[in-house]
Amino acid sequence: MSFKTILTVTSPGHGDADLKLGAALCEDVEAHLAVFVVGLAAPPPIGAYAAVVSEAWYQERQVDLEKLQARTDAVSGLLASMTISSDIASEYQEIAWADEAIGRRARYADMALLGPDGLSSDELKTNVVEGVLFHAGKPLLLVPAGHTPTLSPKRIMVAWDGRLESSQAVAWSLPLLRTAEDVHLVLVDPVEGNEEHGEEPGADAAAYLARHGVRVVVDRVPSQGRDVASALRQHAVDTAADLLVMGAYGHSRLRQRIFGGVTSSMLESPPLPVFMAR
Repeated sequence: MSFKTILTVTSPGHGDADLKLGAALCEDVEAHLAVFVVGLAAPPPIGAYAAVVSEAWYQERQVDLEKLQARTDAVSGLLASMTISSDIASEYQEIAWADEAIGRRARYADMALLGPDGLSSDELKTNVVEGVLFHAGKPLLLVPAGHTPTLSPKRIMVAWDGRLESSQAVAWSLPLLRTAEDVHLVLVDPVEGNEEHGEEPGADAAAYLARHGVRVVVDRVPSQGRDVASALRQHAVDTAADLLVMGAYGHSRLRQRIFGGVTSSMLESPPLPVFMAR
């Protein structure tokens, strides 16, 4: 498949950097840019003092709605000045349900982009990641500061662990992998065996990619006392990768939040553009 609709999400108080990255990407591949402006509402007061603070809470919501409208108008003006195809929607949502609202919008896109603005805001980042990956089942492109997104990367590194999430990420990224000059399928401390990576770790995945016309080599990387995320980061540098493809949340979100993991590490500080799916 090709990526014909790309979603970006913004909120009041955020800048236009992510929108401009998304617009440039859409212009490059002749895609449509969908923008969702989401206002995050504070939960209503509860308890003994609810009656006292309810008026202040109501006034706060009115201010939030005014800010949301102002941000929506500003984004509309920005989109009108561009030559790309685009649309905009906005919604004021309780924080607890914002990820579902974002997911509903993401279902009508081929992928979503989360750039430096979104990555710097824990609240917005969490809602975008969970909305896109869990409520829409679509891939997410993370673009850290200092990087320019592209859907024509020359050197791609695929983090492969044999799980369903890795398989989904590979399937979604096939259009990118086919056109890349160099694809490294990377396994960190792979374990042989039918219930792990097979008799020759990486061979089955490489054969699958080769049948799709992907020029792929298998790299079996020892962790050498490092965590998996650190090993992947270093190998991305060693191979001069332009893009990292990886599955997201091979473990539960709760476990990731408590104990950390590769997904959490990459979301916290992506070393290069990351194409993430599950």
